[in-house]
Amino acid sequence: MVRAQGVCKVFSDCKNRQVVAIDEFNLQVREKEFVSILGPSGCGKSTFLLLVAGLEKATRGRIMIDGHSVNGPDPKRAIVFQEYLLFPWKTVRGNVEFGPEVRGVAKTKRRDISAKYIDLVGLNKFENRYPHELSGGMKQRVAIARALANEPKVMLMDEPFGALDALTRELLQQELLRIWQETKCTVLFVTHSIGEAIYLSDRVVVMSRRPGRIMATLTIDIPRPRTRADLTTPQFVMYEQALRGMIWEEIQDSQE
Repeated sequence: MVRAQGVCKVFSDCKNRQVVAIDEFNLQVREKEFVSILGPSGCGKSTFLLLVAGLEKATRGRIMIDGHSVNGPDPKRAIVFQEYLLFPWKTVRGNVEFGPEVRGVAKTKRRDISAKYIDLVGLNKFENRYPHELSGGMKQRVAIARALANEPKVMLMDEPFGALDALTRELLQQELLRIWQETKCTVLFVTHSIGEAIYLSDRVVVMSRRPGRIMATLTIDIPRPRTRADLTTPQFVMYEQALRGMIWEEIQDSQE
């Protein structure tokens, strides 16, 4: 579903110096697969998501979705950020219906779409509330529902739970797995949490420090559906130790 081949992204900083964010980045993600990306801060994880979303253009190499080159944004590639980025003047329903409305979907059909995804994220009693009336976790559910309303083939998630308290984060991890199992879209998920990556993913990709390259890929062989109890198993601990060792080695090397 997602193929990145020899991707490089170069930015110019405030002093017009060339900064290579990612280089020789190669990744293949299968249809309906859940893949998380880990790595040291500043390694280019979010940059790669922006490239897949078509919000940034690669300096070199190419990214393909379902066999077609990425040349700009497309509703079939939805992105959810750490910040909720909801329209404060729109209700939950209005936010969720925004994408279909822009695409020219008829009002009655938009209402059916919003009802479906508002129910899917567990907010069917809050459709007429405004963002300022919602908790952080509820706002992020709205953001996920808004992304799903475009019925994307690929869901891009950039630390979507990073701003939430620990208990809300755990709850939304479970909810995300439930939603993913129902929608079966392909997910690329950026996180700094090793435990979160293992719990959610089919595979975890580890990036090197800048310029970001893939230095390891770990297949998570924990049966689904998963529960919080899986986080205490020897297998989970083994994965966690392996990933932590890789990332700490990169961090320490960068400080030498």
